[in-house]
Amino acid sequence: MANKEEKVRMEGTITKSLPGTQFLVELDNGHEILAYLAGKMRKYYIRVLLGDRVTVEMSTYDLTRGRIVYRHKKGQSPPPPPGEDAKSESS
Repeated sequence: MANKEEKVRMEGTITKSLPGTQFLVELDNGHEILAYLAGKMRKYYIRVLLGDRVTVEMSTYDLTRGRIVYRHKKGQSPPPPPGEDAKSESS
Protein backbone atom coordinates (compact mmCIF):
# COMPACT_ATOMS: atom_id res chain seq x y z
CA MET A 1 0.00 0.00 0.00
CA ALA A 2 1.21 3.50 -0.74
CA ASN A 3 2.07 5.81 2.14
CA LYS A 4 0.00 8.94 2.56
CA GLU A 5 1.87 12.12 1.82
CA GLU A 6 2.65 14.41 4.71
CA LYS A 7 0.36 17.40 5.10
CA VAL A 8 1.56 20.83 6.15
CA ARG A 9 -0.36 22.09 9.20
CA MET A 10 -0.57 25.82 9.83
CA GLU A 11 -2.69 28.14 11.92
CA GLY A 12 -4.59 31.13 10.68
CA THR A 13 -7.65 33.36 11.00
CA ILE A 14 -10.85 33.29 8.93
CA THR A 15 -11.07 36.54 6.95
CA LYS A 16 -13.97 35.89 4.56
CA SER A 17 -16.79 33.37 4.23
CA LEU A 18 -17.59 32.03 0.75
CA PRO A 19 -20.40 29.76 -0.52
CA GLY A 20 -20.10 25.98 -0.20
CA THR A 21 -18.36 25.96 3.21
CA GLN A 22 -15.28 27.62 1.76
CA PHE A 23 -13.33 30.34 3.52
CA LEU A 24 -10.43 32.70 2.94
CA VAL A 25 -7.90 32.10 5.71
CA GLU A 26 -5.00 34.42 6.52
CA LEU A 27 -2.14 32.30 7.83
CA ASP A 28 0.20 33.43 10.59
CA ASN A 29 2.95 33.97 8.01
CA GLY A 30 0.78 36.51 6.12
CA HIS A 31 -0.30 34.35 3.15
CA GLU A 32 -3.98 34.05 2.30
CA ILE A 33 -5.38 30.70 1.14
CA LEU A 34 -8.71 29.23 0.08
CA ALA A 35 -9.80 26.54 2.55
CA TYR A 36 -12.81 24.26 2.81
CA LEU A 37 -14.37 22.70 5.90
CA ALA A 38 -13.32 19.11 6.67
CA GLY A 39 -15.98 16.40 6.50
CA LYS A 40 -15.99 15.63 10.23
CA MET A 41 -16.55 19.31 10.99
CA ARG A 42 -19.53 19.34 8.60
CA LYS A 43 -20.89 16.10 10.03
CA TYR A 44 -20.90 17.39 13.62
CA TYR A 45 -22.08 20.91 12.62
CA ILE A 46 -19.01 22.71 13.96
CA ARG A 47 -19.57 26.35 13.07
CA VAL A 48 -16.74 28.54 11.81
CA LEU A 49 -17.21 32.31 11.85
CA LEU A 50 -15.20 35.34 10.74
CA GLY A 51 -12.27 35.98 13.06
CA ASP A 52 -12.05 32.38 14.33
CA ARG A 53 -8.59 30.85 14.78
CA VAL A 54 -8.30 27.58 12.82
CA THR A 55 -5.77 24.89 11.96
CA VAL A 56 -5.45 24.24 8.23
CA GLU A 57 -3.92 21.21 6.49
CA MET A 58 -2.31 21.87 3.12
CA SER A 59 -0.80 19.57 0.54
CA THR A 60 2.83 20.13 -0.33
CA TYR A 61 1.78 20.28 -4.00
CA ASP A 62 -0.62 23.23 -3.74
CA LEU A 63 0.04 25.67 -0.91
CA THR A 64 -2.80 28.02 -1.98
CA ARG A 65 -5.58 25.62 -0.91
CA GLY A 66 -6.27 23.78 2.30
CA ARG A 67 -8.71 21.97 4.56
CA ILE A 68 -9.87 23.40 7.90
CA VAL A 69 -9.44 20.57 10.40
CA TYR A 70 -9.77 22.33 13.78
CA ARG A 71 -11.41 25.45 15.22
CA HIS A 72 -9.63 26.81 18.29
CA LYS A 73 -11.69 27.81 21.27
CA LYS A 74 -11.05 31.23 22.78
CA GLY A 75 -7.94 31.19 24.98
CA GLN A 76 -7.07 27.56 24.15
CA SER A 77 -3.63 26.38 23.10
CA PRO A 78 -3.40 24.46 19.81
CA PRO A 79 -3.78 20.66 19.88
CA PRO A 80 -0.64 18.51 19.58
CA PRO A 81 0.19 17.24 16.09
CA PRO A 82 -1.28 13.82 15.23
CA GLY A 83 0.85 10.89 16.29
CA GLU A 84 2.33 12.67 19.30
CA ASP A 85 1.52 11.06 22.63
CA ALA A 86 0.09 13.34 25.33
CA LYS A 87 1.78 11.28 28.08
CA SER A 88 5.26 12.04 26.72
CA GLU A 89 4.72 15.76 27.39
CA SER A 90 3.87 15.30 31.09
CA SER A 91 6.94 13.12 31.80
